Amino acid sequence: MNKDIFLTNNLTNKKEKFVPINKNSIGMYVCGPTVYDDPHIGNARPLVVFDILFKILKSKFSSVTYVRNITDVDDKIIKSSNEKNISITDLTKKVIKSFHEDCKYLNCENPSQEPKATEHIDLMIEMISQLIKKGFAYENNKHVYFEVKKFNDYGKLSNKKIEELVAGSRVEVSDNKKNSEDFVLWKPSLENEPSWDSPWGLGRPGWHLECSAMSKKFLGNEFDIHGGGIDLIFPHHENEIAQSRCANNTKIFANYWLHNAFITISNEKMAKSQGNILKIKDFKNKVSGQVLRLALISAHYKQPLDWNDKLIEDCQNTINKWYNVFLPSKKDLNEEILQPLYDDINTPGYIANLHKLYEKAIKGNDEDKQIFNSACNFIGLLDETKEDWLNYKKIKVNISEEEILNKIELRNKARNNKDYKEADNIRDYLLDKGVLIEDKDGKTIWKFK
Repeated sequence: MNKDIFLTNNLTNKKEKFVPINKNSIGMYVCGPTVYDDPHIGNARPLVVFDILFKILKSKFSSVTYVRNITDVDDKIIKSSNEKNISITDLTKKVIKSFHEDCKYLNCENPSQEPKATEHIDLMIEMISQLIKKGFAYENNKHVYFEVKKFNDYGKLSNKKIEELVAGSRVEVSDNKKNSEDFVLWKPSLENEPSWDSPWGLGRPGWHLECSAMSKKFLGNEFDIHGGGIDLIFPHHENEIAQSRCANNTKIFANYWLHNAFITISNEKMAKSQGNILKIKDFKNKVSGQVLRLALISAHYKQPLDWNDKLIEDCQNTINKWYNVFLPSKKDLNEEILQPLYDDINTPGYIANLHKLYEKAIKGNDEDKQIFNSACNFIGLLDETKEDWLNYKKIKVNISEEEILNKIELRNKARNNKDYKEADNIRDYLLDKGVLIEDKDGKTIWKFK
């Protein structure tokens, strides 16, 4: 049996054996939240996926440093602050608190380091100065831009030429640029925006630069793994590679690049315009965090995951069944059990193993139960007592059938009018009352949880 870890590397578009730079010190950097609003279920997927990769790496190597940043200065934050009529400081504190509560709810371990962008502005200024000095960046009208044409490997991660990348993306249009594809490293702040003193005047860093500066501080010029959502490949990760390699004069930045795919909601893209954004906090009084965790890893991280009521119900039923053999334990697991996880974080394969272990445990002795529980614990499941689990199921049903049917009719009207926000509100109202609904064959069916 192969005991090595294999990962799909988006830099080469191949599944490769993981060979660390230094087996005694593994480094992993994952792009964390931009704290402008409470995290949604799409944000939860990389949290759980890379939390599991952290556990996998720690099972093999003695020292693993997992860095996940917090972006607390950004255009989105400024815009949200203005819309909510709340100070940027108060907004970011509130969202960071919410983010940490969500991580705990999903049973994610704390990363080794969680640097904030605003605490590392000096490192960003230093990196920009190096890029200007080396001829990769230029200043114009208090803005500093990275000159993309100076970096020959630009587009290697996204596997596209510069012309294709620019044509297919929203790039900032500015008279201050030499070329349309150049991206900002520093820009002047407007009045009432966060600002720091720099050689180019009062301003703030570009978003891409933050991760380059913070990964360098905690992991060095070169490290093993960089992760994030698939939407970050271009331009964010492409730009990170360019500025880091040029500033640090290296042939690599990170050796392995991993990206999780999107979440859809009932086969529709999750988007603000669709009105189908599901926030993590909205689930907290309805279902256990481990139900969400199991749902998030039910598909391979590289595959899209469709989020729907049936998925949640199935995961709820699975964990409820598994609690039949609940027995707290810390038992070492053999390589055969963990093998799917070593094969590119194959969580569906690992879950299939759990089902087999459950069948053995329910017929077997305490040792079988201990192995099963330890295997669940390894991926962050069955982490709460049976009593805590049962408390989540005690949703009092206090709604009549007449009201249920009336709400379903109103929801169908809202969907027909493309008022998806109202449709989701009605679904959540029914869920709060202990009623599950499912759209099937053009009809909406319902049942009590």
